[in-house]
Amino acid sequence: MGWGVIQDLGQVPEQRRRRLLAATALLAGVGGIAAMYPLVVSLKPIERQGSLAEPLEVDLSALPAGAMLTLEWAGKPLWILRRTPEMLATLSGLSGRLADPHSSRSRQPAGCANRLRSLKPEFLVLQGECTHLGCIPIAKLQSGAGDGQADDWPGGFVCPCHGASFDLAGRVFKNSVALLNLVVPPHVYLSDSRLLIGVDRSPA
Repeated sequence: MGWGVIQDLGQVPEQRRRRLLAATALLAGVGGIAAMYPLVVSLKPIERQGSLAEPLEVDLSALPAGAMLTLEWAGKPLWILRRTPEMLATLSGLSGRLADPHSSRSRQPAGCANRLRSLKPEFLVLQGECTHLGCIPIAKLQSGAGDGQADDWPGGFVCPCHGASFDLAGRVFKNSVALLNLVVPPHVYLSDSRLLIGVDRSPA
């Protein structure tokens, strides 16, 4: 007897019914794997891009105090902010307003796990992606209400998608949809004014 359309498994002998059910389960499993394959493949380039990104050397000598340099590394926006003494002063006394003030849950090299989140106090190196859904925040570096913020705004970054806000160390404020601070990528200083992105020499 050839294979045909089975309308009622109750009419099929017990042994054959078991074989049919096993075959159906196998086909369903194969179909599920096949359906997931495009998703898995689509994720691979992103993973490779981050792991195989070449180190990027940056000359900071021409970056004036208070200015921010925007580059691209590993397919993501990279920010380097040269903070002024006034900018650094705003980072004091914010702990009570921050979701992760000590960066205990956030990503940064071990050498940047400090209040300033930097190897050198004046230079802040950040991955320019909101830790909520990956939108690119807008730099609002001036403190106060002059940049469309509240009077007590200390300066920082604001995500245009869902309003998450971060201070001038990339630390996220409470009551934001983002829960983690902005990512500090691995980096090392080759000299006082030359920076190498993508290499971490922090002690393990």
